[in-house]
Amino acid sequence: MSEEFTILIAAVSCGGVVVLAEPVTIALLRRAGAMDVPNLRSSHTVATPRGGGAPIAVGLVLAALLTRSPAAVAFAIAVAAFSMIGLTDDLTGLSVRRRLALQGIASIAAAAALVSRLGLSAPEKAVAVAAVALWITAFVNAFNFMDGVNGISAAHALIGGAAFACLGIWKHDVFLAAGGAALAAGALAFLPWNAVRARVFLGDAGSYGLGAALAVLAACAVIRGIPVEAVLGPLALYLADTAWTLQRRIRSRAGWSQAHRTHIYQQWCDLGWSHLRVTAVTAAGTLLLCLLGAASLTGQPAVRSGADVVAIGVLAFYLRSPVLLRRTTARLERALGAHPAGDPLLSARDRSPAGAAVRAGRHLGGGRGHRDRPHRDAEPSDRRGAA
Repeated sequence: MSEEFTILIAAVSCGGVVVLAEPVTIALLRRAGAMDVPNLRSSHTVATPRGGGAPIAVGLVLAALLTRSPAAVAFAIAVAAFSMIGLTDDLTGLSVRRRLALQGIASIAAAAALVSRLGLSAPEKAVAVAAVALWITAFVNAFNFMDGVNGISAAHALIGGAAFACLGIWKHDVFLAAGGAALAAGALAFLPWNAVRARVFLGDAGSYGLGAALAVLAACAVIRGIPVEAVLGPLALYLADTAWTLQRRIRSRAGWSQAHRTHIYQQWCDLGWSHLRVTAVTAAGTLLLCLLGAASLTGQPAVRSGADVVAIGVLAFYLRSPVLLRRTTARLERALGAHPAGDPLLSARDRSPAGAAVRAGRHLGGGRGHRDRPHRDAEPSDRRGAA
């Protein structure tokens, strides 16, 4: 089987599984009562099935088995184990301690399979396994925390999978290319069910599986010698948002393990942005970071350093964006609320004081903020205490 055919069949297999299995999965989830009921932290207002990402995990495992490489074994272990943990959580619920314990076991198993043939000494292998396991667990949870509006995580998995597929082709690595292509195809096949009007949510089964796939692909790419900027490009925005939100809540003693709505993308929603707009802007930011990360592949230090500086600036702007948006909104409200009587460009009729009915109408709805505005169609954020 040629490399090109392997990559193609992996992508088609994963996408095909999602297309065929998603309607059946939705019906089964409804019958099992796996419904995400809106709460104060949710961005949706209608009970919706959760766990719809399970077919993506099945497709990814099938695609990994087609490549028949040691890295594919680690990939399959991570995706299958984490997706099963997430599906169990979706169906019956798991305590935080039990969930973390299971995640740790799955991460160690996947990390051991990934580094087993690196030719390291026993102490070096132990350190490598611990580092890779910690990375997988951390990123899976970060990815889960960021799964909070329609289509956002599937869109990022699509971009990340395509990026790793391109890196695999550039590096002539069949597994990296096939795994990335399968991930992109599975996410693309899931988007119609979730992007605009959410008929099903990824759930923990989906977010854990997609996060594990991206984490293993990233670890494999670093082991293959691909520059770290190119590897982190598809992941940087999720990592930055999660880390920034976590440290802010720890410093403010806000109970970082409790449910909240303080991620950057959630603040955008509270400022009135639609879910489609949030997904589009974050996806565009991730795509830009992927392109900036690709500058590290040129082998030119000046180009690489310049792209690194720009990427840091993009992330800083993203993290600062809610403050900037609030300031802009406040200025517009002050400008619109200013009395126009002194404006020489207005006609005398327009400069005249408003009547009583108009003055009263200006204040209608003034007590209702963006936090009280319902979002009709939304992806659920983590139900039990994402940081």
